[in-house]
Parts: sequence; C-alpha cells; structure tokens
Amino acid sequence: MKTEEFDPVIRAALKEDIPEGDITSESIIPAASRSEALFLPREEGVLAGIDVAKRVFELIDPQVSFEMEFRDGQSFQKGTVLAKVRGASVSLLKGERTALNFLQRLSGIATTTKRFVEAIAGTQAKILDTRKTTPGLRILEKYAVRMGGGQNHRLNLSEMVMIKDNHLLLVKSIKNAVSKAREQLGSGIKIEVEVTSLEQAQEAVRAGADMIMLDNMPLARMKEVVDWLEKKVPVEVSGAVRLEDIREIALLGVDFISVGSLTHSYKSVDIALEFLSR
Repeated sequence: MKTEEFDPVIRAALKEDIPEGDITSESIIPAASRSEALFLPREEGVLAGIDVAKRVFELIDPQVSFEMEFRDGQSFQKGTVLAKVRGASVSLLKGERTALNFLQRLSGIATTTKRFVEAIAGTQAKILDTRKTTPGLRILEKYAVRMGGGQNHRLNLSEMVMIKDNHLLLVKSIKNAVSKAREQLGSGIKIEVEVTSLEQAQEAVRAGADMIMLDNMPLARMKEVVDWLEKKVPVEVSGAVRLEDIREIALLGVDFISVGSLTHSYKSVDIALEFLSR
C-alpha cells in the first residue's frame, strides 16, 4: 500500500486533532525530551493500518523512528508488541491519538472480516464488502477488508452497474433496465441485478445480466434460485447477513456473500500506545 495516497485523509485527521498544536504537551514537555513507546493490543485481532499509523508520525516529524514488528494482515495476541516508535516526546504525543484512531478501526474491520471468512472455510463462497463505509475513508476501509481475507465489491457507482429495487421502481422491467445499460455502456461493463424471487432471477439471466444478487431472501428461496441457475452466472447473497447464519448460506453453493457490517458495525480493536518509563 502506498500510504502517500492517503496523505489528504491523514492530514485532515491531524488538522482536526492538532489545528494549532498540542498546547498541553508543548507547554509542559521540554522540546529536547525524547521517548520510546510501544503499540500494544489489549485483545487479539488482525492487524490493518500499521503503515497508516507510521505515516501519521512521518507527517508530524520526519525524524521519528517507527519500527514495525507485525505487518498488515497478520494475526496478533493480546500484549504483543505491534510496533515501536521513538523520537521527540512532543511529536509522539501529537501523533498518538490520530495513529491509534486509524489503527484501531482498520484492525477492527480486518478482525471482523476474518471471522466471517473463517465461518465459510471449505465452501466456494467469498466474502465481499459493500459501499456502507465511513465517508472519506472508503479506500482505507476496503483495504482493511482485504487484510482480513475478504474481497472488495465495487468501489463506487462508476465502477459497475448494479440494478436494484429503486431502479426497477423507475424503469419497471429488469429486461429493459439491462438492455438500456448494455446499450449505453457496452459489453466491457459488468451488470449485476438484485432480485427477490426466482421469476426475477430468470428474467435477469435471460436479459443478459452478468451476475445475480439475492437480496433478503429466505434460505429456501435462495436454494430454489441457486438450483435453477446451475452456474449460469455468479450468485451473490446480500441483506443483513449474520455471522451465525453465513455458513448455512455458503453451503447452498453461492459464489459471494456481501456483508455490510464489515464496515458499518465492526468493533474497533483495543490498542494502546504505551510510553516506556525513563
């Protein structure tokens, strides 16, 4: 990951936290004071965002040394040293909260994703994320999903066609919607259609859809659609998918399961920056 790509996001976070400096640290800590601190998790998890945390300190003070003990995508245990940071005490204090905010949240997404990935191990299904992300942080959050073993769905509305219920309320017909999209965009753009019944799935396939999304369907209806499709096109399942239900869905033979909670309802991992006593 080229962390420089995220400089605007990191700079915005720093401006939010230290718009005119850290008046506490700068007023009571001597400028010559130097410290060493450790990133220590208080629970187990999957790491994501360690390079972003490093970049936070680089932007504050290029003289700060940041030594990684773990890399993104690796699992860690409680109390394991994830990274060491050394430099001017004031610089470390300035970057502490912003670095932890990124690291805790991105690791939370990666950790949550891994739980879903492990729950469907041995099936053909893959875990996908959604566009239900924090505004302005989508690229980082989708990166964290990959670090947890998931895959990214479309990044934005410009990337692929996804015809959903609100579109069909306006266009009225799946056949017309697919036809219009294909006519306007050509064959190079993938078209996915959200369906809620076998009849809609059949109409979508016959219209030339590249992928079918089964949205908020009961398990029995999902099976009916999957059995009829017989691998004609890839099948995605979506709609309030829970960890305790996901394996049963995967065993139906679906190709993808999209999980919005990966990026909108995850729990941040508790990670601290502990200064070593001098």
